[in-house]
Amino acid sequence: MNIYEAIADIMKEGCAVTKSKRNTQQGFQYRGIDDVMNTFQPLMAERGIFLVPEVIEATREERQTKQGGNLIYSVLKIRYTFYASDGSSVSATVIGEGMDSGDKASNKAMAVAMKYAMFQVFCIPTEEMQDPDAESHDVQPKRFLDSPPPEKPLKPFASPDGDFQTVCADCGREIDVRTHDYSVKYYKRPLCRDCQKNASANR
Repeated sequence: MNIYEAIADIMKEGCAVTKSKRNTQQGFQYRGIDDVMNTFQPLMAERGIFLVPEVIEATREERQTKQGGNLIYSVLKIRYTFYASDGSSVSATVIGEGMDSGDKASNKAMAVAMKYAMFQVFCIPTEEMQDPDAESHDVQPKRFLDSPPPEKPLKPFASPDGDFQTVCADCGREIDVRTHDYSVKYYKRPLCRDCQKNASANR
């Protein structure tokens, strides 16, 4: 069985990966990399498939929270090559992003990249995954090169569960994109829910 036949055979299983994990701090469900691996590892092993990651590009930068803590932001471009027992292979190149206050920013980026490489290659039904066409965002006009830079921009990043996040401008806590968009709309800066309450109380 070559790699194309093996991947097609796995796709016939039609396994959906549910959001079985819960972020207790922010109250949302997500799919972990272990959910994906626990579902597909036995299917791949049965058909003699394995994959090899290759980091093509890597960027890291240090950021600082308002409280003075350090955060490492890592972006990795990774090629995942799926091999079959006959030597045939197919590759998928994906981007993974991660942020961590310790030494796991790259680990998180690799976990995100692998999860979405699996989603794309095997066309995994993910239940409830929102289509990009189902939402829209208010975006400020593009700045020209001679325009002054915004004050201390906070770039969104991808957590291991794949949801894009940023950090609170006041306390440095990680916040999800819904909280970010709501806060920017009503408080003019990204704030976690606790800091939003404080901001409302001080108005």
